[in-house]
Amino acid sequence: MAESEILLQISNLKVAYGGIQAVKGVSLEVHGGELVSLIGANGAGKTTTLKAVTGTQPMRDGDIQFLGRSIRGQGAWDLVRQGLVMVPEGRGVFSRMSIVENLQMGAYVREDAEVEADIERVFGVFPRLKERAAQLAGTLSGGEQQMLAMGRALMARPKVLLMDEPSMGLAPIMVDKIFEVVDDIHSRGTTILLVEQNASRALQLANRGYVMESGEITMSGPAKELLNDPRVRAAYLGE
Repeated sequence: MAESEILLQISNLKVAYGGIQAVKGVSLEVHGGELVSLIGANGAGKTTTLKAVTGTQPMRDGDIQFLGRSIRGQGAWDLVRQGLVMVPEGRGVFSRMSIVENLQMGAYVREDAEVEADIERVFGVFPRLKERAAQLAGTLSGGEQQMLAMGRALMARPKVLLMDEPSMGLAPIMVDKIFEVVDDIHSRGTTILLVEQNASRALQLANRGYVMESGEITMSGPAKELLNDPRVRAAYLGE
């Protein structure tokens, strides 16, 4: 991939819960057009890192720059307006709203006239949601709710899309579908930072990857190199 603008840069990020330091000086960057995967075991600090990026967890030290400006201390509302959008772990759909209403909520920061057209574009990515457009989100399967959470995030027209464990808790056939969709969204031009425990699938899709252990980045590089690295294969791919 040709060198491109750094859209998201995390520098020496430190996050603590009380006296426990969960993130210990993490630095990573995401360039325009990339899909970057952050992999690691459960409890490594991946989700905490994303929470700090989105302003939902205070950072103790370090800085986060988005589009060349520090976003330290900004709230999630402001960040979504700027184009930094997250699909949270556990999906978090509005269960008593319909699929269409959930998608409309994803566009709440927008004031343009193209929201309805974008809903149709989301339905093009997720035909299954179109079939159930009037159905309440709480009655969908876990995989369908994950699709809806991803579609809702796309409605905000993200410059960088953060995805936290999109395959967690899903049946294998739905895991395949979710990764297909992540690949499709990226191929359409969306820049993605993907946090995943499924290291093999995440690295197969990515341009670059970072490995996180006990709150620190221990390895990074082109995704194909990490996928073939004996240490990664032993620790995360069961070899």
